[in-house]
Amino acid sequence: MARMDALTSHTFHIPVMGTGFTVDTALRVARFGISSVCALGDDTLLEQMRKYHMEALGLPYERIHPKSEDARARRVTAYLDFLGDEVARQVKVLQALPFEPGSEITRYFEMLPDCPLKSDYYDMLGTTDPAERTRKEDALRPRAVPGGVDVNIMAKADADVFKGKEKLPPEYALAMSAMRGYAASKHDSSIVLSAGMNPRLYGLMGRLEPFFPTADGRLRKKIILKVSDYRSAEIQGKYLAKKGLWVSEYRIESGLNCGGHAFASDGYLLGPILEEFRKNRTALVETAFAFYVKGLAAHGECPIPDEPSPQRITVQGGIGTADENEFLLKYYRLDGSGWGTPFLLVPETTNVDAAHIEKLTAATEKDVYLSDSSPFGVPFWTLRDSASEEGKRQRIASGKPGSPCTRGLLKLNNEYGEQSLCMASRAYLKRKLADLRGGTHTPEQLAALEETALARACICLDLAGGATVKHGIDPKAEPAICCGPNIAYFSRTYSLEEMVSHIYGRIDLLANTVRPHMFINELSLYLDYMRKEVNKMSLELSTRSPKYFTEFKANLRNGIDYYTGIAKEFAETQRERFLSELDALAQELETIPVPAG
Repeated sequence: MARMDALTSHTFHIPVMGTGFTVDTALRVARFGISSVCALGDDTLLEQMRKYHMEALGLPYERIHPKSEDARARRVTAYLDFLGDEVARQVKVLQALPFEPGSEITRYFEMLPDCPLKSDYYDMLGTTDPAERTRKEDALRPRAVPGGVDVNIMAKADADVFKGKEKLPPEYALAMSAMRGYAASKHDSSIVLSAGMNPRLYGLMGRLEPFFPTADGRLRKKIILKVSDYRSAEIQGKYLAKKGLWVSEYRIESGLNCGGHAFASDGYLLGPILEEFRKNRTALVETAFAFYVKGLAAHGECPIPDEPSPQRITVQGGIGTADENEFLLKYYRLDGSGWGTPFLLVPETTNVDAAHIEKLTAATEKDVYLSDSSPFGVPFWTLRDSASEEGKRQRIASGKPGSPCTRGLLKLNNEYGEQSLCMASRAYLKRKLADLRGGTHTPEQLAALEETALARACICLDLAGGATVKHGIDPKAEPAICCGPNIAYFSRTYSLEEMVSHIYGRIDLLANTVRPHMFINELSLYLDYMRKEVNKMSLELSTRSPKYFTEFKANLRNGIDYYTGIAKEFAETQRERFLSELDALAQELETIPVPAG
């Protein structure tokens, strides 16, 4: 079959969402040429899903016990091998199907955007000579290649692992073992690295052969870096290149207008960030390639290319309409875009249980908020009335805050000893609340600090809940829903065809919806974020300096000036409203005080 990371004619991908929402999305969409990403953070969930799907398909399943040697890495490998094998089987079946209405091979070609392959498909449909049509059908079949069966590792979610009181070697740490398991999997794919830079993880990658070119120059395992700005891409790209590792894609994500964890920039908005990539794209490739050649030479026996391998630049975070999507791709000369949150309302592609599907269809702007729910210590988009949030509030009300730490995937806090604790766990909260209440904080400070501490939720277990409840694996789970604010504008469930057609502008699912432009939404979110940070400063609970706020505000002003300049590129019907909303937010920005030095 075609390579599992083959680039199809689709110009969008489905990003990773939590641990459970996209854990098996590849089984639903890869055969249609659509790429998706599953998280490798929760090996227990991966093992549960492997068991579920293999048994459903009548395949022999052999459990990998959690206490067996190197279980985490072996579970990752086993799950990815299963995904790859099953997608390969699906594609083989699809390619052999007749071109008739409703067949999967017809669905494959009908969902494509306007492209040469789609034109060849229409040419085949218009062919009346039976022999010639059969010839054209047979020529199309092998071109129905699968989308990427890709994976994600949060680079800094790399807690050390203990056996009793003995700390195991670094290669058994959480991200490290997941990386080893990924490298050992047999199918070609890409790994998306997110949540910052981890030198020891990157060092491990520099010792794993699948990341280096084969004798024919092919990269079996490709690297995708999820970044929030150009500087991060430049630094990490050089760092990896020096180890002989090539970044095949920079996946730019809005700092705040996204789902899940929100890594806010210092007031740098998405438009100006994309502009920097647009202007410096050639330099980014050439600079990294110079280091890459030296890195490959130092690595040893592998071919050294004469020119850089392809390097894609894509964007994701808050895209909601075909007009926005087309503008991003054409104006910034991008290779693709990511659509995440809207696919939570496409039941055939993602894992959301029925109760939460109903909540998501009814969600408004006020029902999704940037919370402190994540034990990762980073703001986290959360559905207010999810079972996870409701369960957390009930435990607090009963005087038993916190969760039992059953999976330990976010044991990242070491305030209370070498063996780190999860900040959502009962063990951590018991000590933390006692420390806070025994301190010298003012009543206002104590209230704010307690609120933050109690906000943490067990997203290890709860983010898997959408999948484990939907598939009957754990019906009592309390799912957490980490949709982005864009969910407020999508108000029902959709078929895969509907959502794909919406992305490509064939239909408009938001035709009767009042929705600000994605750039306006992001700017508004940054104003809210700045107010919260200023409030922390007023309570003397912030480590920020007055200079930080001055620069943050200046960056937002620069972003507003930039958007004022590019508004001329918008359709006339959009321009007036965009500039009016931009001006209102510019005035709002000036009302936010900057703490004095």
